[in-house]
Amino acid sequence: MEDRTETSLIALRRILRATELNARTLARATGLTTPQLIVLEIVAAAGRATPKDISGKAGVGQATATALVDKLEARGLVTRTRGERDKRVVWVAPTETGRELLKAAPDPLQKTFSQQFEALPDWEQGMIVAALERVGAMLNAGALDAAPLLDVGAVDRK
Repeated sequence: MEDRTETSLIALRRILRATELNARTLARATGLTTPQLIVLEIVAAAGRATPKDISGKAGVGQATATALVDKLEARGLVTRTRGERDKRVVWVAPTETGRELLKAAPDPLQKTFSQQFEALPDWEQGMIVAALERVGAMLNAGALDAAPLLDVGAVDRK
């Protein structure tokens, strides 16, 4: 039994290291955090988006989405404009620099995971979700706030 415990801990550590290494690779290649890259991808895919749209697609709160957009705007990767008919609406759009950065960026780890996970049969997806939720509960992580991003640290850091 002790062998399984050790094997489980090693698997968890490998997941944590893979997440950390991917975040570092992404930061070196783009200067962005994983959440910032994902927000830029969301905006670029839509052509333009509101902070509410971004928060919904990224799985983060609207305040977090706004903070991430602030950082992208400061780097010249997105622009904000007011709505033409309703000035209360703010649109976020990628700049050409933002689009170019996306073309050169490595895939974030959750994109790779999502593609492989979605290719699994339904029963296997269910087993993995159940096992991961159980592990989270065993680590007393069930009540922690978390976005669906494979990244280390706070979502709106840096």
